[in-house]
Amino acid sequence: MQLNNLLIWTSLTPLSGVILLILIPGSYFNLIRNVAFGTAQLTFILSILLWICFDPTTSLFQFVYTINWFPSYNIYYTIGIDGISLFFIVLTTWLVTTCVLISWNMTNTQIKEYLICFLTLEFILIQVFCVLDVLFFYIFFESVLIPMFLIIGIWGSRQRKIRAAYQFFIYTLAGSLLMLLAILIIYFQQGTTDIQILWNVNFDTRTQILLWLAFFASLAVKIPMIPFHIWLPEAHAEAPTAGSVILAGVLLKMGGYGFLRFSLPMFPEASLYFAPLIYLLSIIAAVYASLTTIRQVDLKKIIAYSSVSHMGFVTLGLFSFNLQGLEGSIILMLSHGLVSSALFLCVGILYDRHKTRILKYYGGLVQVMPIFSILLLFFTFSNIGFPGTSSFVGELLVLIGLFQFSAISTFLSAFSMVLGAGYSIWLFNRVCFGSLKLQYITSFQDISRREFYTLLPLGVSVLWMGIYPNVFLNEIHCSSCNLISYFS
Repeated sequence: MQLNNLLIWTSLTPLSGVILLILIPGSYFNLIRNVAFGTAQLTFILSILLWICFDPTTSLFQFVYTINWFPSYNIYYTIGIDGISLFFIVLTTWLVTTCVLISWNMTNTQIKEYLICFLTLEFILIQVFCVLDVLFFYIFFESVLIPMFLIIGIWGSRQRKIRAAYQFFIYTLAGSLLMLLAILIIYFQQGTTDIQILWNVNFDTRTQILLWLAFFASLAVKIPMIPFHIWLPEAHAEAPTAGSVILAGVLLKMGGYGFLRFSLPMFPEASLYFAPLIYLLSIIAAVYASLTTIRQVDLKKIIAYSSVSHMGFVTLGLFSFNLQGLEGSIILMLSHGLVSSALFLCVGILYDRHKTRILKYYGGLVQVMPIFSILLLFFTFSNIGFPGTSSFVGELLVLIGLFQFSAISTFLSAFSMVLGAGYSIWLFNRVCFGSLKLQYITSFQDISRREFYTLLPLGVSVLWMGIYPNVFLNEIHCSSCNLISYFS
């Protein structure tokens, strides 16, 4: 395998797994699981090879591969990665492997179709993070909806799953229609949709503002920013555990990635113009979502609303227009992908055993599930940005960057961290301390070996990123400096 083709092999591996699963008879359940897990592992290994072979000393795109898809209309399918997209691909391949592993013991009913949806989703997500054409980005950006809609609507855990699936689909699709219109305007004005060319185009201020708003309508729903967040808690609450993991871990990052790849470099004047609006919405999201989290009774909705709060921090860093804020927001997105996924896995462990996520039925679990309680404590402290964890590094860099632009916004966003500590510690206290609710739940079982080895790498990575973040920052640095140059 040539190194130049490494990215195309990484992106096509999940698709080959889908083809294999289609050819396997539906009654070969163990073979189906093994093929899906092997495909996910191979894709993850290839993504690690991308990281190893990646050159952090340049901001240019690497492993570039081009297909003349529609040359007569100047539309080319081009993929490539830089320091910004590298870790999103690694995160995607890792979490899909985790999703296959945690679904190992699910019933054999439609297991084949379930795993096909996840491998298809992996293929599409890798394309989202490596495609270098705005039109193809939109195609894959919207294609994510199809497998995710099926995962929520068919394998969701409660009666409202159909409603949640439609809500997720319609909200995100409706928001993206304006982005399609903006892409068509760009194509007819410039004659190309290649982002490497469009980054060097100087749109006039009025055009930038209109195009920025069109992209914002789509990306703000995906992040999601308040008031476009209504679909998220419902989708999380109804999705299966693996669906919640991939939704929180990767799908929410597509909005932030879209800002990094399109809104900031292509429309820098409009980004500066709308920065106060972003700050207002982000601070409202950070504070309001934290307050809303405190009054939730469903374990999944608690983590879902905390995700809205954390993504508010991310958008503050993205629009701080300096290196610290930008790199901090990327680290915070990666950290949130690890920590929120681990918390959803913990909730899934409880749901698999006791078939309820309502908070009042739990208490005193530290007496009967000590290993689970230790892991939940660690990820709870990671969620609040405890020093030594990845979230602390991301939030610190965001606050440093934000302070250079707006001291008031820094103070208000820091206040949300206090609220975050409040709801996180209160959640852990109610679940693990106190007395056992034996009138509701009478049998208990600590986590299995499979569950432990699923959570352990996530915890190690959170510590690694928190204690020695330079490994990640070095890869991101050149690409971040290139992005900041558009505002100098």
